[in-house]
Amino acid sequence: MANKKLALLGGKPILKKGLTYFKSSMGKEEIAAVTKVIKGGVLSDFVGRAGEKFLGGKYVKELEKAYCKKFKVKHAVSFNSATTALHGAIAALGIGPGDEVIVPPMTMTSTATVILQNNAIPIFADIDEDTFCLDPKDVEKKISDRTRAIMPVNLFGQAADLDGIMKIAKKHNIKVIEDNAQSPGAKVGKKFAGTVGDIGVFSLNFHKVIHCGEGGVLVTNDDKLAFHAQLVRNHGEIVLDDLKDNDTVLIGTNYRLTEVQAAIAIEQLKKLDFLNRWRVKLAGRLTNKLKRFRGLIPAKVRENSTHVYYQYAIRFDENLAGIKRKTFADAIKAEGFSLGEGAVKKPLYALPIYQRQTIYKKGVKCPFSCPYYGKEIKYGKGLCPVDERMEEKELLLTPICTWPLTEKHIDLFISAVQKVFDNIEELKAYEKNRA
Repeated sequence: MANKKLALLGGKPILKKGLTYFKSSMGKEEIAAVTKVIKGGVLSDFVGRAGEKFLGGKYVKELEKAYCKKFKVKHAVSFNSATTALHGAIAALGIGPGDEVIVPPMTMTSTATVILQNNAIPIFADIDEDTFCLDPKDVEKKISDRTRAIMPVNLFGQAADLDGIMKIAKKHNIKVIEDNAQSPGAKVGKKFAGTVGDIGVFSLNFHKVIHCGEGGVLVTNDDKLAFHAQLVRNHGEIVLDDLKDNDTVLIGTNYRLTEVQAAIAIEQLKKLDFLNRWRVKLAGRLTNKLKRFRGLIPAKVRENSTHVYYQYAIRFDENLAGIKRKTFADAIKAEGFSLGEGAVKKPLYALPIYQRQTIYKKGVKCPFSCPYYGKEIKYGKGLCPVDERMEEKELLLTPICTWPLTEKHIDLFISAVQKVFDNIEELKAYEKNRA
């Protein structure tokens, strides 16, 4: 292998045809479930008025019970996406104009935009360089008298430092919403990720470990928050008179999951443990084999926690490796393997929506200049330096631990890494010539 020329430099790649990293986990169980729903004729069973149908149909309720049982929570409320479930969480907590919610900048854009949807302000706190999740130390610095909630993202398959975040939340009497879209089944001590905070949100999006095309589930142990989430999901303003609720005022919408999606998700949930075990096994092999390479630092697994490896994250140290991240990634990709540079390419606050602070129409600065807020908010370069460094030059992501790939594929990936390090001097010259 030491004398093999890199594909990037004109040699033959290890894989002539790139790997297929996704294979549908749909099977006969899901087909049978969907068939049963279709034959029954009721594809969605919500009704926008007070009564049992306000909470959905048979399969929606069965899915919610399954989530309660699996994740040991009192309430589960299904939604048609994790994004709408996150918005349901914000609305259920009564967060609105003049309020702030602390979020990390390395996450799907919806983690922050659901805050804007309720005319509140996202405040970005930095991430931890070892786990890539929200750093409690920076969270503490970003808290103000406007802070209503913290929204940690359990990223790439493991939970953020939820113990640290919960201590801060209790100290300041604020709520915690866990965005657990990428880490179903991961644990923090004896608790599941997504169940430590006041509210947790799971995803059933097509690209997640388990899915039903699109969908999400909000979980909580708080009766009032669960009720409010149910109202947000299904035009809740229309039933308040019937429910004789004189305290709640909110706008609901149609965030309802269909019976077809729920039936699929019920079967998918049964497969979660198997799919996670598969990922963990492959990740263990990859971690062990990466130890011999300088400059490739796998994500640290937090003490007393588990990681289920939605993505395998690596921190790239160019000083130790001897080449830049882009050169390394280009070389690995030329050998036939997928390797992502950064998570969302740049911090969320670098997007135009935050730089221009305009989301309605030209010249209208709400909620950023809302009279209920009365503060100037800046989203400039340097706001979260660790996140910026990870996105710009250090974070690498590989889906190589995905079912149904095997240990053979892990070994092939490692052979590509070895090939790169065997040709470091050639790559240094390559960089110099391209400078």
